[in-house]
Amino acid sequence: MTVFLCSTCGHALTPDLTALPTVPTVPGLEFARPTGARKAPPTVPRGSYAVEPEPWGAPFVPQEDQDDPVPSQPRGLCRVVGDDFVVSAGARDTIVVHPEDASVLQPLPGWENSTGCCGPDGTEGPNRACPCGARIATLAADCTGPYELHLDPLGTRASTQADADR
Repeated sequence: MTVFLCSTCGHALTPDLTALPTVPTVPGLEFARPTGARKAPPTVPRGSYAVEPEPWGAPFVPQEDQDDPVPSQPRGLCRVVGDDFVVSAGARDTIVVHPEDASVLQPLPGWENSTGCCGPDGTEGPNRACPCGARIATLAADCTGPYELHLDPLGTRASTQADADR
């Protein structure tokens, strides 16, 4: 079991979570929502976490092949900035958790970096902070993408029972 802590202040951000071998594939996440739903099913079940090895989130850079674009980030859509299809050049190895497993995190003042239709789309950079004010996570909860929370791999650290036993 693993608890994620703020690297700045040491505050516990999650309860004990169990590691998944990979980020789950959400069946039917082709962005078709159940009737009346404003977000996708959660990518990671409550009580679990997974590590996203691919770049995720801001910043975005132009894709090399503009004629055959790929989604801008895992579980995302193709995104255009200016005249170019873009791809994430964000952090690798973000920790993906169920958003409700990090309820201590708060939106940034003025909902900074939380643009989206039905919720933040997660493309503008960190949009959640620890109670100490450190910007350490990005919530994706819009109707056009996945429902997941990414903990910054530098802004957070993992603590296990083995750590506590030392």
